Amino acid sequence: MTTSPAFQSQDALKPLPFDPSKLTGLSERMIRSHWENNYGGSVKALAAVKARLVQAAGDKDLPPYIYNDLKREHLIRTGSVVLHELYFENLGGSGEAAATEREAIAQAFGSFEDWEREFRRIGAGLGGGSGWVVLGFNLHTRQLENYWMADHAHGPAATVPILVMDMYEHSYQMDYGAAAAKYIDAFFQNIQWESVSARLAGARAI
Repeated sequence: MTTSPAFQSQDALKPLPFDPSKLTGLSERMIRSHWENNYGGSVKALAAVKARLVQAAGDKDLPPYIYNDLKREHLIRTGSVVLHELYFENLGGSGEAAATEREAIAQAFGSFEDWEREFRRIGAGLGGGSGWVVLGFNLHTRQLENYWMADHAHGPAATVPILVMDMYEHSYQMDYGAAAAKYIDAFFQNIQWESVSARLAGARAI
């Protein structure tokens, strides 16, 4: 059976775009475990789900509710893969936003400091549980906003992620235990602002 593009997948992990031994406050051991086990697990699971969807497409007797169980996993695993790749791609920097990034964010939030305060606050509220904090550009409203996300499957409509912070415990527990606030501090010290700037420019061009 020929697999159409919508059902094709690959199980190769996207390489880390930085040297994990050189991050500030985030250990190489934790980053590699996060990349290999959590992100890698989702990549492999997504490939497996897509393979099952291909098989299910030829089974005319399969009840729709069973098929939708596969589509639910498809949604969750796709979200996990995409958000993890964006997360790793916005790490590995100096944590110092340039004037252009600071100005763009200040225009949306009143000041760069006000934006950072809210972004951190959302993260702190997710500490000890699961979820994501996303600075996103909404293509419908043409606004930059911070978003709370409880999981991989539910995100703001028509929104391009600009900066992504993983708040699942696997992203910090190995280094900080339950001290999520210390992880958030470390995250900010390692933001790759050039990647953030490129994403924002791309979103605004849409």
